[in-house]
Amino acid sequence: MLESREPGRAAVLRRKAICLAVAGVVAAGTPIGLGSSSAHASDSPAPENAVIVWDRNAETAIWDIARQQPQVQARSFAMVHGAVYDAVNAIAGTPYRPYLVAPPAGGTASTPAAVATAGFGVLSALFPAQEVRLRAQYDESLAAIPDGAAKQRGIAVGNQAAAAMIAARANDGAFGNQTWTVGTQPGQWRPAPPTNASDGAWVAHLKPFLLPSASMFRTSGPPSLTSERYTRDFNEVKAIGSATSTVRTADQTQAAIWWHDRHLAEWEIKRQLATKQRLSTLQTARMFAMVDMAEADATIACYNEKAAWNFWRPVTAIQLADDDGNPDTAGDPGWMPLLVTPPHPDFTSGHTCFTGASMSALAHFFGRDNIPFSGYSADSGTTRHFRSFSQALAEVVNARVWGGIHTRTADVAGAKIGKQVTAYMVRHYFRPDGH
Repeated sequence: MLESREPGRAAVLRRKAICLAVAGVVAAGTPIGLGSSSAHASDSPAPENAVIVWDRNAETAIWDIARQQPQVQARSFAMVHGAVYDAVNAIAGTPYRPYLVAPPAGGTASTPAAVATAGFGVLSALFPAQEVRLRAQYDESLAAIPDGAAKQRGIAVGNQAAAAMIAARANDGAFGNQTWTVGTQPGQWRPAPPTNASDGAWVAHLKPFLLPSASMFRTSGPPSLTSERYTRDFNEVKAIGSATSTVRTADQTQAAIWWHDRHLAEWEIKRQLATKQRLSTLQTARMFAMVDMAEADATIACYNEKAAWNFWRPVTAIQLADDDGNPDTAGDPGWMPLLVTPPHPDFTSGHTCFTGASMSALAHFFGRDNIPFSGYSADSGTTRHFRSFSQALAEVVNARVWGGIHTRTADVAGAKIGKQVTAYMVRHYFRPDGH
């Protein structure tokens, strides 16, 4: 499996790409029209949107079975939906700029066949140990499509889109052997209790999907330990983020747990919006690709920040505060946060980078901010409701402080990076063809 560091992983990817690339090529079809992404679909969506079906299949492979953590999930979902988008966009007549390729597609090529083939091709390359189960899902998808030339054309398009994605990511730096630098001085990161774990440093060196450089949005870094801003951050998280906090409300506790669930509510939200906003298959493919690729690059940029600044987590800062040189921060050697601290540095916040990208991408796609949505977390046992994308982003900024695992400055800086990634994407990718 790609999530393990087995030898020859790149070779497996190359072989998979070659096998997929030999799929038959068909003649290009006639483009069809499509309205602006900010409007609702003018046509009624199919009873079972193939993009949503294969997003669920991806979730099963990526999380339910592989148990990939958020920084790894982002890469996998981006690969799946980048390939699916290219396949669907090609069959629609390429009304939008392709991400990697625009395989020749006849006007009658089956879009569901292309979606299933692209999704299956990428997922089976990512998770070869799941091949049998993924093949069963793929066969089920194809069995619902009438046999004939249209089905075969769709399969060919999906194969080529998957092959292009697999080849593009074959040597992208995933699952490298980099490690976080463990510091000993005030302000420097070190593994945090109770796990004292260190993981995910390779993400800082991963090739972005959209950005020319992972360090493109480098910040000025965390505040100095003796600054007023650091003192405010410190005292806020110490008071409200403690496992035994008496100032955190019940709703704030639920929000902190809800946003920390590794089974991300963003997956459900994305599918919910596609259904309730009546998106066509093409609109769904484009929206999913935009959101997932922005999330992936925001995560990469965030981890690049973490590696650059190597700043300590609140639990370390609070337990060792008596030695930080700041007379206004009081140490508490027994302090612990509400949530388990993730195994990487504080600055910037990965979740706010990720959510900053997703929520700003959704606001751009729909052309408005005030679309209501909700999501359920099994960890918190609650469903949270939001009036707008900006409200959700504001809440995650708070929630990481309420959980005691990030400073507010790290959260705010992360959200800004996420928005910057989306702004770059909007200028350079997924635009109407010719614009």
